[in-house]
Amino acid sequence: MVARINTGKSISKALNYNEKKVQQGQAELLLAHNFLKEADQMTFYDKLRSFEKLTSLNERATTNTLHVSLNFDPSEKLENEKLIAIAGSYMKRIGFGDQPYIVYRHLDTGHPHIHIVSTNIQRDGSRISMHNMGRNQSEVARKEIEIEFDLVKAESKKLTDALKLKPLNAQKLNPGKRSTKAAISNVLSVVIPQYKYGSLPELNAILKLYNVMADRCSEVSDTYKHKGLLYRVLDEKGNKVGTPIKASLFYMKPTLPFLEMRFAENGTLKQPHARRLRAAIDYAFLKRPGMTLSGLIADLNNERISTVIRQNKDGVIYGITYVDHQTKCVFNGSDLGKPYSAKMILEKCNKKENDVSLALADEKKKSQRIEITQPGSPVSPSKETGTAILDSIIKPENVSDYIPYQLKKAKRKRRKKRLIM
Repeated sequence: MVARINTGKSISKALNYNEKKVQQGQAELLLAHNFLKEADQMTFYDKLRSFEKLTSLNERATTNTLHVSLNFDPSEKLENEKLIAIAGSYMKRIGFGDQPYIVYRHLDTGHPHIHIVSTNIQRDGSRISMHNMGRNQSEVARKEIEIEFDLVKAESKKLTDALKLKPLNAQKLNPGKRSTKAAISNVLSVVIPQYKYGSLPELNAILKLYNVMADRCSEVSDTYKHKGLLYRVLDEKGNKVGTPIKASLFYMKPTLPFLEMRFAENGTLKQPHARRLRAAIDYAFLKRPGMTLSGLIADLNNERISTVIRQNKDGVIYGITYVDHQTKCVFNGSDLGKPYSAKMILEKCNKKENDVSLALADEKKKSQRIEITQPGSPVSPSKETGTAILDSIIKPENVSDYIPYQLKKAKRKRRKKRLIM
C-alpha cells in the first residue's frame, strides 16, 4: 500500500474533486463517517456544510483540509467492505478516527485506490497537527495496515513499478481542456507534495521529466504581472502543446503563492540530502576518470538521479539540475558547490576528450614522418603507440630538484656557546 497525503486550505475543492469523479462515473462513494446522515442521504451541500461548521470554529487555522489517497497493488482484489475497513484503520492510526471523513473508491486507474477527505479542526475548535504527518504517523500506519490486512508491501518492486509515474504523451491526449487537466493533475498530485524543490526552475526540472511545465509566461503578460501560473503539457521536443490550465483550477491549488511557501520550507528540508548527491557524482568520476557528459548522466541514472541539462537557443549549456528520486530532492549544480556547477562539470568531462584529441593529432603527425619499412606498406600507428603517447601526455613531468646557486640561501653558521667556568 502507498499512502499519499495532501493538505490544503479549501475543503470545498477536495470535496468537489471527488464528487465530480462520482458524477462522471469514475468513482463511487463508500462511506461518510461521523455525519448525522448516511452517505446516500446527503447531497454535496450537506457534506460541505458539515465540514464548514467545523472549519468555522478555528478561523486562524489556514490549513484545514486533509485529502489522502491509499493505493494498492493491481493484483489485489479488494471488496468495498475491506476498503472501508482499511480506511477506518488508517484514519484511526493517524489520529483522525473521531473526525468526520468521507471515503471514495476511484475507478480511473489500473490499480485499486481510495480517496479520503476530512478536516483537522475538531469539535472544540482545536486543530490536529498535520506537520510531517506523511513521514511520521502515516508511514507507521501504512506498515501496520499492510500486516493487518495482508497487503502487498510498498517496498516491493512490484508495487513500486505499478505506481511509477510515467511521462505524458501529448499525442495520446484527447483534445480539450478536461483531458489535459486530468493528465497534468495526476503528475502534480505526486510531484508537488513529495519532492523537495527550492525554486520554480527546480520544480520544472522534475515536471519536465514527465512532459509538464509550470509557466509564468513573459514578463509583459498579465499572468506574470498578477503572479499567475499556468500548467502546460510538453511534447517530446519540449515544445508547449495543448490547452494551458490555470493553477487555481486544480483542486490542490498549486498556485505561485502556495509554491513560494513550499520553496522556503523545502530549501531547509533538502540540505541534509546534498551529501548523497555529491558522493554519487564524485564516485562516478573516480570510477571512470575519462568520463564524458553522457556517461555521467547514464551513471547517475543508475543511482536513480536524473540530470537535467539547461541550454540556450544556440545549444550552449549554461546549467545543470540534479533530481534525486531516492531522496526526492532537487539541486541546482552550483548550489551543491562550485565543483558541481555546469561549467566545472563540463570542464571535467571535456578534459579527457581534449587530451585524447591532442594525442591522436600528435600521433598522426609522427606517423607521417615515419620511414616506410617495406615497399608500399607504410607503418600505421598501433594501439600500443597511441596508448603510450596518451600516457605520456597525462603523466606528470619529472621536476628537477636542481636549484641555481644564486637562489640558494646561505647557511647561517651556528655560534658555539662559551662555557663560563
